Amino acid sequence: MQNPIFPLSFLFSIAIPILFVHNFSAESTLCSQPMATTTTTLGGVHPSQGSQNSAELENLARFAVDEHNKKENAMVEFVRVVKATEQVVAGTLHHLTVEAMDAGKKKLYEAKVWVKPWMNFKELQEFKHAGDADDSPSCTASDLGVKRDVHGPGLQAVPTHDPVVQDAANHAIKTIQQRSNSLVPYELKEIVHAKAEVVEDFTKLDMLLKVKRGDKEEKFKVEVHHKSEGTYHLNRMEPDHS
Repeated sequence: MQNPIFPLSFLFSIAIPILFVHNFSAESTLCSQPMATTTTTLGGVHPSQGSQNSAELENLARFAVDEHNKKENAMVEFVRVVKATEQVVAGTLHHLTVEAMDAGKKKLYEAKVWVKPWMNFKELQEFKHAGDADDSPSCTASDLGVKRDVHGPGLQAVPTHDPVVQDAANHAIKTIQQRSNSLVPYELKEIVHAKAEVVEDFTKLDMLLKVKRGDKEEKFKVEVHHKSEGTYHLNRMEPDHS
């Protein structure tokens, strides 16, 4: 018995739908798989995964200082990492606050380092001066880091943009919110002024904070202790009516 001979057009009429169904199934499967580089925190800035004193962050900070020195023919010397956050992009964008020595003066710099580990890629995106700790006889950034068994000369004015001061102010606002019965959140508007004193194993920070709660603006006098382990404690708070 001879095999039936089908017209070529009939074979194509069967093959094309089958190929279409196969491709649609494959595309559906691929689309259902999340991209490895996409996360819910894409673009969000959050604290770095490692310790601020970790070797990785220190290496990134040293890289930032070295690259800045090369580009600007400068002689900035790395001291320590003060603060570190990171942002998930195509890789990771590290935001670093770096304390460094420049011409014998302690200064703070804000650096951004873009890293793509799978490409062995590392690039300095930004390096800018954020504050000169030695412009006045006030406490420096390193003084705000706790020094055990060292007594400071009493309360001294400190820069309100110092990362330790800002973290202390944010902690105070968070604690004020927790202690209040208000459903309306407190928002930090301004650190009006700040003073600091090193007392044995903690730093005492006295600050005047301007806050907003809904349409109402208030001021609070707060005392925050920066402990040796890096934690903060709101020791005192009172409304300021001046």
